[in-house]
Amino acid sequence: MVRAMPHAQRFSCALVTGASAGLGEEFAFQLAPRVDVLVLVARRAERLRVLTQALNEVFPGLRVEVVTADLAADGGCQRMADSLSELGLVPDLLVNNAGMGDYGEFATAEWPKLEAMLRLNVEALTRLTHAVLPGMIARGGGAVVNVSSLACLLPIPDFAVYAATKAYVSSFSEALRIELKEHGIPVLAVCPGPVRTEFGEVARRDPERDPAIGAFYVSKERVVEDALLALDRNRARVYPGLKIAVAAAVIAALPLCAIRLVMGRRPRR
Repeated sequence: MVRAMPHAQRFSCALVTGASAGLGEEFAFQLAPRVDVLVLVARRAERLRVLTQALNEVFPGLRVEVVTADLAADGGCQRMADSLSELGLVPDLLVNNAGMGDYGEFATAEWPKLEAMLRLNVEALTRLTHAVLPGMIARGGGAVVNVSSLACLLPIPDFAVYAATKAYVSSFSEALRIELKEHGIPVLAVCPGPVRTEFGEVARRDPERDPAIGAFYVSKERVVEDALLALDRNRARVYPGLKIAVAAAVIAALPLCAIRLVMGRRPRR
């Protein structure tokens, strides 16, 4: 259920990547009442078709455009940018939600999966932001929401590459926010803890191994609701959910030597 947000910003065109499930799908539903055009991007065309139908039933006046693209593949980001140009759309809200993980030891990881994760979590996010920002600047406004993770604060054994990509996302978001301040374009890094979505199923090599602590799970509805509220309040970063916010504060206060000690004792098998 979506709770009403005071002073909610409106956007003419919002682009959401990874929109076929999980947080991306939830972003689509919660953004629908405050946008004129919603552009949904994902690899799975059928999922996007079903989502579009559901959105049109709830929000009959909403224009929904679908772009089927694999952003981790060669030319995927360029095809996405070309599709926007063909549609004549210039997003004033970009939600970089698409991402993937890989839970297991780095040395035994399959390189194609690691490469796809680096390309999706880092390269695609950076490339799409670079593609849409000139239009936002020319129009005199807009916003960028980058989905990072609580993992951005930690070097996590068995999640080493994923955590490193999210550290990049958060650092990039902070720097970009400073650059764009003079243009009135806020940049928000959303740093959720564990969320029960398909992400975990794809990330796990062993279905029996869950890297997250059950008590720290936050619903996708709460994550997106907190993210959009933070955007409305022009915040730089948000850790959705009280437990995750407290955990982030504790982690930020710890010296690196203490973090190494804690991570070294973290159950792995």
